Amino acid sequence: MIIDLQRYPRGHPRSAAAAAAAAFLACSFAGSFITLPGRDLDIAWWPGVLLTGVSCTVLMWRRSHPRTTVVLTTACTMGVVALGYVVTVLLLGPLMVALFSLAARTRRRVANTFACASIALLVVTGMLDGPAGEPLLFRLLGPTAWLLLPTALGTASRLYRAYLEEEARRRVSDERIRIARDLHDVVAHHLVLTKLQAGAVVRLVRARPAEAEQVATELTDTAAAALSELKATVGLLRRADDTEQPMEPTPGVAQLTELTASFQSAGLAVTVATEGEPRPLPAGADLSAYRIVQEALTNVTKHATTRAAEVRLAYSEDHLCITVTNDGSAASVNSPSPRGGYGIIGMRERARSVGGELRAGPRNQGGFAVVTQLPLRPRSFQETATS
Repeated sequence: MIIDLQRYPRGHPRSAAAAAAAAFLACSFAGSFITLPGRDLDIAWWPGVLLTGVSCTVLMWRRSHPRTTVVLTTACTMGVVALGYVVTVLLLGPLMVALFSLAARTRRRVANTFACASIALLVVTGMLDGPAGEPLLFRLLGPTAWLLLPTALGTASRLYRAYLEEEARRRVSDERIRIARDLHDVVAHHLVLTKLQAGAVVRLVRARPAEAEQVATELTDTAAAALSELKATVGLLRRADDTEQPMEPTPGVAQLTELTASFQSAGLAVTVATEGEPRPLPAGADLSAYRIVQEALTNVTKHATTRAAEVRLAYSEDHLCITVTNDGSAASVNSPSPRGGYGIIGMRERARSVGGELRAGPRNQGGFAVVTQLPLRPRSFQETATS
């Protein structure tokens, strides 16, 4: 039977703790035989093995009771020092592991307090009952250096885990905001079209039944498209290992023709003009371009009295400039304020999320304009970090 060494400790915590304690005991066993250069072992080896064995056994509870583990391992290590053993990293091993576990699970002040107390007790014990002839420098610096090291490493480990958890929460929050934007864009766009098409059916059903039937067919297509996009967007909330159904392709600039055609049945004539040589966009910018155009045209349908709009795509060397405008006099256009409404806020956030910018407001010659610039290359790590 093959044992997965990565998953086994999680499924068998007691067995893993016992195995770790046995490994620590094997390492500490050799420390009971170390003497000063040129001297023989003056005391029996078994008391040191017994005390280090108790320390290693206590380590089995270092995760559930880290403070108690440090206290007990410190007491056992003091006993080893008082018996006259040479204090080496092998004998200090159990206490080092206990201090690391404490620092990895508690605040820095608590970990430093326990570490300093253990160091002081061991230094005092070594000064009073340490092996004769041991240099004073070893008695002072040895325990201090070896016990401060695991405390610092444990604190660094705790801070790193906290950073990873915070980063994970931030990414989850960003993903929720992104999904909320997609849901807003999809629902607003298709509900507006559905409302306008349903109203057209009601007006035409008696006088022009053939046209009413055509609009009703388009209404069915609009509802089907809405369900499809909602299914794809909500599908992002599924677990990563849920691959029962394939995800729909992400919309982009290539789908603008189908998008603008969907507004025809709502009574909005949309023209699309392209300047420069079309170039591919990064995936995020491509989706943002589609959603910005979709939201801008939806706002025209909801707020403007004019029945015509223009989408202009201008490609430069580094950017794609998208301009969505609608004509009409200032008095006849009921467009949203550039500072109000979630639609424009969402468009602006979409542009900023991929390194672009967006402006929206009334035109001098009448009507309303939404202008956004999106980069034609992905943002680098430095650009992402400083945004």
